[in-house]
Amino acid sequence: MEQHHAYKERMGAQLKEWSAQINLLETRMDHFTAEMKIMRAEEIQALRAKQHAAADKMKELGKASGEAWDQVRITADKMWDDLKAGMTDAQSKFK
Repeated sequence: MEQHHAYKERMGAQLKEWSAQINLLETRMDHFTAEMKIMRAEEIQALRAKQHAAADKMKELGKASGEAWDQVRITADKMWDDLKAGMTDAQSKFK
């Protein structure tokens, strides 16, 4: 159970960090042209959707145990990888 708690703590901290990074990306949009703002806003929305899905999965992890926890964790890990890749991609475009 301690491993489950540590996993949830680590992922919760990562979610908070990504939320702050998404907020930072949003502030960088002030310097873009109108067309670029529209394109980047769509990317921000996609990141927020992934972030919310990951947060929902974290809640699901909090309720799961045993084999169900392992299955939820596997899905959460995939979502994490997808969100991480999206963050990396967005950060490269917002420079």
